[in-house]
Amino acid sequence: MFFDRYGYHGTSFEQSYRCYPASFIEKPQIESGDKIIMPPSALDRLASLHIDYPMLFELRNDAAERASHCGVLEFIAEEGMIYMPYWMMENLLLQEGDIVRVKNATLPKGTYVKLQPHTKDFLDISNPKAILETTLRNYSCLTTGDSIMVAYNNKKYYIDIIETKPSNAISIIETDCEVDFAPPLDYKEPERPAFPTSSKAQSQVEEAHAEAEPKFSAFTGTGRRLDGRPLKQPSPPVSSTGAKDKGPAVSNGNGRQPSSGASSQSAASQAQGKLVFGSNANRPKETKQDPIKQAKQGQPEKKEDPKFQPFTGRKYSLKG
Repeated sequence: MFFDRYGYHGTSFEQSYRCYPASFIEKPQIESGDKIIMPPSALDRLASLHIDYPMLFELRNDAAERASHCGVLEFIAEEGMIYMPYWMMENLLLQEGDIVRVKNATLPKGTYVKLQPHTKDFLDISNPKAILETTLRNYSCLTTGDSIMVAYNNKKYYIDIIETKPSNAISIIETDCEVDFAPPLDYKEPERPAFPTSSKAQSQVEEAHAEAEPKFSAFTGTGRRLDGRPLKQPSPPVSSTGAKDKGPAVSNGNGRQPSSGASSQSAASQAQGKLVFGSNANRPKETKQDPIKQAKQGQPEKKEDPKFQPFTGRKYSLKG
């Protein structure tokens, strides 16, 4: 047959080619997607097999046991050669001129994909999801374990595909796919202060903080008596010796001095139901003297000068 000389056999497309990066064909635009450039003979074989569109392929490096998936952009490469993005060659651990096996594949439409950027710089972009959505329009399929490249603002960002649903390889052409992000590979959570893990220790720490904070308590001052005595102490009874020292004892009607029991009873009667001002309430009253009289009594009495009295002399007779 016509395709026998190119090595095409059977009802499916499967062929080995030597791979080269896009820089060898001056097609830098394929670096921003997952499409390869194949020889024209591959198009003839695919057309005869009635392959479903869009055409998707499985790329396999048997030496390294690595596999990925891709689409096709053009059929203009030399026979026996294909050109692919350099990031795809890195995923497959391929060097320039290495052999790669290409096989047609049918992939389900993706419903979910989880991505993980290599660096947190990708999250510093003003709208990373919009940039990613624009970039994925150049992709036809995604494979779990691959690392895709996103070019933005003259900088390249690499993103790992860590999960895809409903299978390990999905088609993202004309499909609504949910995209989720994992923390970047170089992301480090901020260190938190160490707290005791046990609930009892944590409750003790909280109680200690609560006790350290001063609380408002009403009426916590101390009371003071007007007579200067301490609170909650009965007034001491006036002893007889104290009465003798302080002043003359006041005798009752019989001329006897009041006993200590009587003085304590009088002090108790004054303490009960009465407000006593001053500490000298139990002392006998002293008669107050006029200070003017005291001053007069202290001064010695002055002798009065004899007053002039007329006709107080002796009588004398002229007769002798």
